[in-house]
Amino acid sequence: MIAAPIRLLCDLIATPSVNPAFLPEGDPRTGEHRMAEHVQSAARAAGLEVATETVSGQRSNVLVRLSPPGKIQHRILLGPHLDTVGFPNLESQLVPKIRDSRVYGRGACDTKGCVASMLSALLRVARSGPRPAHTEIQFIGFVDEENEQLGSRHHAAHHDPVDLAIVGEPTRLQVVTAHKGDVWLRLRTTGRSAHGATPHLGRNAVHRMGRVVDLLETTYRKQLSRRSHPLLGSPTINVGAIRGGTQPNIVPDACTIDVDRRTLPGESEATVRRELRDLLRRAGVQAAFEPLRLAPCDPLETDPDLVWVQRLCRAAGRRRTVGVHFFCDAAPLAKAGTPSVVFGPGDIAQAHTADEWISIASLERGTDILERFLRMLP
Repeated sequence: MIAAPIRLLCDLIATPSVNPAFLPEGDPRTGEHRMAEHVQSAARAAGLEVATETVSGQRSNVLVRLSPPGKIQHRILLGPHLDTVGFPNLESQLVPKIRDSRVYGRGACDTKGCVASMLSALLRVARSGPRPAHTEIQFIGFVDEENEQLGSRHHAAHHDPVDLAIVGEPTRLQVVTAHKGDVWLRLRTTGRSAHGATPHLGRNAVHRMGRVVDLLETTYRKQLSRRSHPLLGSPTINVGAIRGGTQPNIVPDACTIDVDRRTLPGESEATVRRELRDLLRRAGVQAAFEPLRLAPCDPLETDPDLVWVQRLCRAAGRRRTVGVHFFCDAAPLAKAGTPSVVFGPGDIAQAHTADEWISIASLERGTDILERFLRMLP
Protein backbone atom coordinates (compact mmCIF):
# COMPACT_ATOMS: atom_id res chain seq x y z
CA MET A 1 0.00 0.00 0.00
CA ILE A 2 1.35 3.42 -1.00
CA ALA A 3 1.60 5.86 1.94
CA ALA A 4 -0.41 9.08 1.86
CA PRO A 5 2.53 11.49 1.29
CA ILE A 6 3.69 9.41 -1.68
CA ARG A 7 0.20 9.29 -3.23
CA LEU A 8 -0.16 13.04 -2.72
CA LEU A 9 3.24 13.73 -4.28
CA CYS A 10 2.40 11.63 -7.35
CA ASP A 11 -0.86 13.55 -7.78
CA LEU A 12 1.02 16.85 -7.49
CA ILE A 13 3.66 15.83 -10.04
CA ALA A 14 0.89 14.97 -12.49
CA THR A 15 -0.53 18.47 -11.94
CA PRO A 16 1.56 20.85 -14.11
CA SER A 17 2.58 24.09 -12.39
CA VAL A 18 5.44 25.45 -14.48
CA ASN A 19 6.27 29.07 -13.73
CA PRO A 20 4.85 31.17 -16.59
CA ALA A 21 8.27 32.81 -17.03
CA PHE A 22 9.67 29.57 -18.45
CA LEU A 23 7.17 28.65 -21.20
CA PRO A 24 5.41 30.60 -23.98
CA GLU A 25 2.40 32.68 -22.97
CA GLY A 26 -0.78 30.62 -22.92
CA ASP A 27 0.97 27.25 -22.55
CA PRO A 28 -1.54 25.06 -20.65
CA ARG A 29 1.19 23.65 -18.42
CA THR A 30 1.93 27.01 -16.79
CA GLY A 31 0.53 28.53 -13.62
CA GLU A 32 0.05 27.35 -10.07
CA HIS A 33 -3.78 27.39 -9.99
CA ARG A 34 -4.20 23.62 -10.46
CA MET A 35 -1.75 22.94 -7.63
CA ALA A 36 -3.59 25.43 -5.42
CA GLU A 37 -6.91 23.70 -6.13
CA HIS A 38 -5.42 20.32 -5.22
CA VAL A 39 -4.06 21.66 -1.92
CA GLN A 40 -7.38 23.35 -1.10
CA SER A 41 -9.34 20.16 -1.78
CA ALA A 42 -7.13 18.06 0.50
CA ALA A 43 -7.25 20.68 3.26
CA ARG A 44 -11.04 21.12 3.12
CA ALA A 45 -11.52 17.35 3.37
CA ALA A 46 -9.68 17.49 6.71
CA GLY A 47 -11.83 20.35 7.98
CA LEU A 48 -9.14 23.02 7.71
CA GLU A 49 -9.73 26.71 6.98
CA VAL A 50 -8.81 27.52 3.38
CA ALA A 51 -8.36 30.83 1.55
CA THR A 52 -6.41 32.34 -1.32
CA GLU A 53 -4.68 35.68 -1.77
CA THR A 54 -4.30 37.14 -5.25
CA VAL A 55 -0.69 37.98 -6.01
CA SER A 56 -0.71 38.89 -9.70
CA GLY A 57 -3.39 38.33 -12.30
CA GLN A 58 -4.68 34.77 -11.90
CA ARG A 59 -1.79 33.71 -9.67
CA SER A 60 -2.69 33.30 -6.00
CA ASN A 61 -1.05 31.96 -2.87
CA VAL A 62 -3.11 29.29 -1.13
CA LEU A 63 -3.57 29.67 2.64
CA VAL A 64 -4.51 26.82 4.97
CA ARG A 65 -4.96 27.28 8.72
CA LEU A 66 -5.27 24.94 11.67
CA SER A 67 -6.57 26.95 14.62
CA PRO A 68 -5.86 25.88 18.21
CA PRO A 69 -8.66 25.17 20.69
CA GLY A 70 -7.43 27.95 22.98
CA LYS A 71 -6.54 31.59 22.47
CA ILE A 72 -3.97 32.13 19.71
CA GLN A 73 -0.67 33.17 21.30
CA HIS A 74 1.74 32.00 18.58
CA ARG A 75 1.77 31.41 14.84
CA ILE A 76 3.95 29.07 12.79
CA LEU A 77 4.14 29.14 8.98
CA LEU A 78 4.93 26.21 6.69
CA GLY A 79 5.86 27.70 3.32
CA PRO A 80 6.71 25.57 0.27
CA HIS A 81 6.29 26.97 -3.24
CA LEU A 82 3.84 25.67 -5.83
CA ASP A 83 5.68 26.50 -9.06
CA THR A 84 8.36 24.48 -10.85
CA VAL A 85 10.84 25.05 -13.61
CA GLY A 86 9.96 23.72 -17.06
CA PHE A 87 12.55 21.93 -19.12
CA PRO A 88 14.58 19.79 -19.38
CA ASN A 89 12.56 16.76 -20.38
CA LEU A 90 9.27 18.28 -19.24
CA GLU A 91 6.68 16.05 -20.91
CA SER A 92 8.01 12.78 -19.53
CA GLN A 93 8.54 14.36 -16.10
CA LEU A 94 4.86 15.21 -15.77
CA VAL A 95 4.20 11.47 -15.47
CA PRO A 96 5.15 10.39 -11.92
CA LYS A 97 7.12 7.16 -11.61
CA ILE A 98 8.02 5.09 -8.56
CA ARG A 99 11.10 2.89 -8.84
CA ASP A 100 14.17 2.02 -6.78
CA SER A 101 12.58 3.54 -3.65
CA ARG A 102 12.31 6.93 -5.34
CA VAL A 103 9.57 9.09 -6.80
CA TYR A 104 10.51 10.63 -10.15
CA GLY A 105 8.94 13.65 -11.83
CA ARG A 106 9.11 17.41 -12.28
CA GLY A 107 8.97 19.04 -8.87
CA ALA A 108 9.48 15.77 -6.96
CA CYS A 109 12.42 17.39 -5.24
CA ASP A 110 11.83 21.12 -5.84
CA THR A 111 9.42 21.48 -4.15
CA LYS A 112 6.33 19.32 -4.57
CA GLY A 113 8.00 16.89 -2.19
CA CYS A 114 7.96 19.64 0.44
CA VAL A 115 4.32 20.45 -0.36
CA ALA A 116 3.37 16.79 0.11
CA SER A 117 5.42 16.42 3.31
CA MET A 118 4.27 19.65 4.97
CA LEU A 119 0.62 19.26 4.00
CA SER A 120 0.54 15.59 5.02
CA ALA A 121 1.99 16.42 8.44
CA LEU A 122 -0.60 19.16 8.93
CA LEU A 123 -3.44 16.86 7.87
CA ARG A 124 -2.33 14.20 10.36
CA VAL A 125 -2.39 16.71 13.19
CA ALA A 126 -5.79 18.03 12.08
CA ARG A 127 -7.40 14.60 11.86
CA SER A 128 -6.35 12.96 15.11
CA GLY A 129 -4.17 13.09 18.16
CA PRO A 130 -2.91 16.05 20.19
CA ARG A 131 -2.66 19.44 18.58
CA PRO A 132 -1.14 22.73 19.81
CA ALA A 133 -3.29 24.45 22.45
CA HIS A 134 -2.34 28.04 21.63
CA THR A 135 -0.41 27.97 18.32
CA GLU A 136 -2.02 28.57 14.94
CA ILE A 137 -0.38 26.58 12.16
CA GLN A 138 -0.42 28.16 8.71
CA PHE A 139 0.40 26.39 5.47
CA ILE A 140 1.09 28.89 2.67
CA GLY A 141 1.68 27.60 -0.85
CA PHE A 142 3.64 30.40 -2.52
CA VAL A 143 3.59 31.22 -6.22
CA ASP A 144 6.56 32.32 -8.32
CA GLU A 145 9.51 31.28 -6.14
CA GLU A 146 11.41 30.08 -9.20
CA ASN A 147 11.40 33.53 -10.83
CA GLU A 148 10.76 36.68 -8.78
CA GLN A 149 9.38 35.33 -5.49
CA LEU A 150 6.19 37.34 -6.00
CA GLY A 151 4.20 35.09 -3.66
CA SER A 152 6.41 35.36 -0.59
CA ARG A 153 7.10 39.06 -1.17
CA HIS A 154 3.36 39.79 -1.44
CA HIS A 155 2.55 37.77 1.66
CA ALA A 156 5.31 39.42 3.68
CA ALA A 157 4.07 42.86 2.66
CA HIS A 158 0.42 42.21 3.57
CA HIS A 159 0.60 40.10 6.76
CA ASP A 160 2.05 40.55 10.22
CA PRO A 161 5.18 38.58 11.10
CA VAL A 162 4.76 35.17 12.75
CA ASP A 163 6.95 33.38 15.29
CA LEU A 164 8.71 31.18 12.73
CA ALA A 165 8.50 30.38 9.03
CA ILE A 166 9.72 27.00 7.82
CA VAL A 167 10.29 27.46 4.10
CA GLY A 168 10.11 24.23 2.13
CA GLU A 169 13.17 23.46 0.02
CA PRO A 170 15.20 20.25 -0.39
CA THR A 171 17.76 20.45 2.46
CA ARG A 172 18.27 16.71 3.09
CA LEU A 173 16.23 17.26 6.26
CA GLN A 174 18.85 19.59 7.71
CA VAL A 175 17.71 22.79 9.41
CA VAL A 176 19.05 25.75 7.41
CA THR A 177 19.44 29.10 9.18
CA ALA A 178 21.56 30.89 6.57
CA HIS A 179 21.64 31.16 2.81
CA LYS A 180 23.48 33.35 0.36
CA GLY A 181 21.91 36.30 -1.40
CA ASP A 182 21.97 36.79 -5.14
CA VAL A 183 22.87 39.93 -7.12
CA TRP A 184 22.46 39.81 -10.90
CA LEU A 185 24.02 42.67 -12.85
CA ARG A 186 24.56 43.50 -16.50
CA LEU A 187 27.81 45.30 -17.32
CA ARG A 188 28.17 47.18 -20.59
CA THR A 189 31.23 48.46 -22.43
CA THR A 190 31.04 50.73 -25.45
CA GLY A 191 33.40 51.50 -28.33
CA ARG A 192 33.26 52.82 -31.88
CA SER A 193 32.38 50.74 -34.92
CA ALA A 194 34.64 50.56 -37.94
CA HIS A 195 35.28 48.30 -40.92
CA GLY A 196 37.00 45.05 -40.03
CA ALA A 197 39.71 45.87 -42.60
CA THR A 198 40.59 49.05 -40.69
CA PRO A 199 40.13 48.12 -37.03
CA HIS A 200 42.54 50.88 -35.95
CA LEU A 201 39.80 53.41 -36.82
CA GLY A 202 37.44 51.90 -34.23
CA ARG A 203 37.39 51.05 -30.54
CA ASN A 204 36.63 47.40 -29.84
CA ALA A 205 34.03 47.06 -27.06
CA VAL A 206 34.54 43.28 -26.88
CA HIS A 207 38.25 43.78 -26.19
CA ARG A 208 37.38 46.21 -23.42
CA MET A 209 34.95 43.71 -21.96
CA GLY A 210 37.62 41.04 -22.11
CA ARG A 211 39.61 43.04 -19.58
CA VAL A 212 36.52 43.31 -17.36
CA VAL A 213 35.91 39.55 -17.47
CA ASP A 214 39.55 38.84 -16.66
CA LEU A 215 39.45 41.19 -13.65
CA LEU A 216 36.27 39.56 -12.32
CA GLU A 217 37.45 35.99 -12.78
CA THR A 218 40.95 36.55 -11.35
CA THR A 219 41.53 39.61 -9.16
CA TYR A 220 37.98 39.91 -7.83
CA ARG A 221 37.52 36.16 -7.36
CA LYS A 222 40.71 36.05 -5.26
CA GLN A 223 39.50 39.05 -3.26
CA LEU A 224 36.21 37.28 -2.48
CA SER A 225 37.95 34.05 -1.46
CA ARG A 226 39.54 35.90 1.47
CA ARG A 227 36.12 36.44 3.07
CA SER A 228 34.25 33.67 4.85
CA HIS A 229 31.05 32.97 6.77
CA PRO A 230 30.96 30.06 9.25
CA LEU A 231 27.96 28.42 7.51
CA LEU A 232 28.23 29.78 3.97
CA GLY A 233 31.90 29.93 3.11
CA SER A 234 33.01 32.61 0.65
CA PRO A 235 30.97 34.82 -1.67
CA THR A 236 31.30 34.02 -5.39
CA ILE A 237 31.22 35.68 -8.80
CA ASN A 238 30.24 34.07 -12.09
CA VAL A 239 30.17 35.57 -15.58
CA GLY A 240 27.23 33.69 -17.05
CA ALA A 241 26.66 35.33 -20.45
CA ILE A 242 28.47 37.61 -22.89
CA ARG A 243 27.09 39.35 -25.98
CA GLY A 244 28.91 41.61 -28.39
CA GLY A 245 29.34 42.42 -32.05
CA THR A 246 27.30 41.49 -35.09
CA GLN A 247 29.72 39.99 -37.64
CA PRO A 248 33.46 39.44 -38.19
CA ASN A 249 34.09 42.42 -40.47
CA ILE A 250 32.69 45.08 -38.12
CA VAL A 251 34.51 46.38 -35.05
CA PRO A 252 31.93 45.97 -32.24
CA ASP A 253 30.74 49.17 -30.59
CA ALA A 254 28.98 47.48 -27.63
CA CYS A 255 29.37 44.43 -25.43
CA THR A 256 27.50 43.19 -22.35
CA ILE A 257 28.04 40.52 -19.74
CA ASP A 258 25.60 39.16 -17.16
CA VAL A 259 27.12 38.34 -13.79
CA ASP A 260 25.86 36.40 -10.78
CA ARG A 261 27.34 37.55 -7.46
CA ARG A 262 26.37 35.41 -4.45
CA THR A 263 26.43 37.52 -1.28
CA LEU A 264 26.99 36.90 2.40
CA PRO A 265 25.02 38.41 5.30
CA GLY A 266 26.04 42.07 5.56
CA GLU A 267 26.49 42.47 1.79
CA SER A 268 23.95 44.11 -0.54
CA GLU A 269 23.59 45.07 -4.18
CA ALA A 270 24.83 48.55 -3.27
CA THR A 271 28.03 47.21 -1.69
CA VAL A 272 28.62 44.88 -4.65
CA ARG A 273 28.22 47.72 -7.15
CA ARG A 274 30.60 49.88 -5.13
CA GLU A 275 33.22 47.09 -5.04
CA LEU A 276 33.00 46.48 -8.77
CA ARG A 277 33.22 50.15 -9.65
CA ASP A 278 36.31 50.52 -7.43
CA LEU A 279 37.86 47.43 -9.02
CA LEU A 280 37.36 48.72 -12.55
CA ARG A 281 38.43 52.25 -11.69
CA ARG A 282 41.72 51.05 -10.24
CA ALA A 283 42.33 49.06 -13.44
CA GLY A 284 41.45 51.99 -15.67
CA VAL A 285 38.46 50.21 -17.24
CA GLN A 286 35.02 51.77 -17.75
CA ALA A 287 31.71 49.88 -17.75
CA ALA A 288 28.09 50.82 -17.11
CA PHE A 289 25.93 48.82 -14.70
CA GLU A 290 22.25 47.87 -14.74
CA PRO A 291 20.30 45.51 -12.45
CA LEU A 292 18.72 42.32 -13.76
CA ARG A 293 16.51 41.75 -10.70
CA LEU A 294 13.31 43.71 -10.03
CA ALA A 295 13.66 43.20 -6.27
CA PRO A 296 16.62 42.48 -3.99
CA CYS A 297 17.54 38.88 -3.25
CA ASP A 298 19.11 39.30 0.17
CA PRO A 299 21.05 36.71 2.16
CA LEU A 300 19.43 34.98 5.14
CA GLU A 301 20.82 34.70 8.64
CA THR A 302 18.55 33.54 11.46
CA ASP A 303 19.64 33.03 15.06
CA PRO A 304 19.95 29.25 15.53
CA ASP A 305 19.39 29.64 19.28
CA LEU A 306 15.82 30.92 18.90
CA VAL A 307 13.48 28.66 20.87
CA TRP A 308 11.36 27.88 17.78
CA VAL A 309 14.43 26.91 15.75
CA GLN A 310 15.67 24.71 18.57
CA ARG A 311 12.30 22.94 18.71
CA LEU A 312 12.60 22.09 15.02
CA CYS A 313 16.19 20.91 15.52
CA ARG A 314 15.07 18.59 18.32
CA ALA A 315 12.24 17.21 16.20
CA ALA A 316 14.69 16.60 13.35
CA GLY A 317 17.38 15.12 15.60
CA ARG A 318 19.88 17.83 14.61
CA ARG A 319 22.44 19.28 17.00
CA ARG A 320 23.38 22.20 14.75
CA THR A 321 22.04 24.18 11.82
CA VAL A 322 23.66 24.60 8.40
CA GLY A 323 23.87 27.06 5.52
CA VAL A 324 23.12 26.67 1.80
CA HIS A 325 24.28 28.53 -1.30
CA PHE A 326 20.90 28.95 -3.00
CA PHE A 327 18.39 31.78 -2.52
CA CYS A 328 14.72 31.12 -1.66
CA ASP A 329 11.49 32.51 -0.16
CA ALA A 330 12.98 32.57 3.36
CA ALA A 331 14.79 35.87 2.81
CA PRO A 332 11.74 38.01 1.86
CA LEU A 333 9.85 36.65 4.87
CA ALA A 334 12.79 37.30 7.19
CA LYS A 335 13.30 40.82 5.84
CA ALA A 336 9.68 41.59 6.83
CA GLY A 337 10.31 40.46 10.41
CA THR A 338 9.53 36.73 10.50
CA PRO A 339 12.41 34.54 11.73
CA SER A 340 12.83 32.02 8.93
CA VAL A 341 14.55 28.71 8.35
CA VAL A 342 14.67 26.36 5.36
CA PHE A 343 13.82 22.67 5.73
CA GLY A 344 12.55 19.82 3.63
CA PRO A 345 13.08 16.35 2.19
CA GLY A 346 15.18 15.77 -0.89
CA ASP A 347 18.55 16.99 -2.13
CA ILE A 348 19.01 20.23 -4.10
CA ALA A 349 21.40 18.29 -6.37
CA GLN A 350 18.34 16.63 -7.97
CA ALA A 351 16.47 19.93 -8.54
CA HIS A 352 15.94 21.17 -12.11
CA THR A 353 17.44 18.01 -13.62
CA ALA A 354 16.29 15.85 -16.52
CA ASP A 355 15.35 13.00 -14.18
CA GLU A 356 14.35 14.81 -10.98
CA TRP A 357 13.62 12.54 -8.02
CA ILE A 358 13.21 12.32 -4.28
CA SER A 359 13.80 9.30 -2.09
CA ILE A 360 10.71 7.82 -0.47
CA ALA A 361 12.62 7.45 2.80
CA SER A 362 13.39 11.18 2.86
CA LEU A 363 9.79 12.10 2.06
CA GLU A 364 8.36 9.87 4.80
CA ARG A 365 10.93 10.88 7.40
CA GLY A 366 10.38 14.55 6.60
CA THR A 367 6.66 14.12 7.14
CA ASP A 368 7.26 12.39 10.48
CA ILE A 369 9.66 15.14 11.62
CA LEU A 370 7.22 17.90 10.74
CA GLU A 371 4.34 16.10 12.45
CA ARG A 372 6.45 15.65 15.57
CA PHE A 373 7.40 19.35 15.51
CA LEU A 374 3.80 20.51 15.08
CA ARG A 375 2.54 18.32 17.92
CA MET A 376 5.18 19.65 20.33
CA LEU A 377 4.15 23.29 19.80
CA PRO A 378 2.55 25.06 22.79
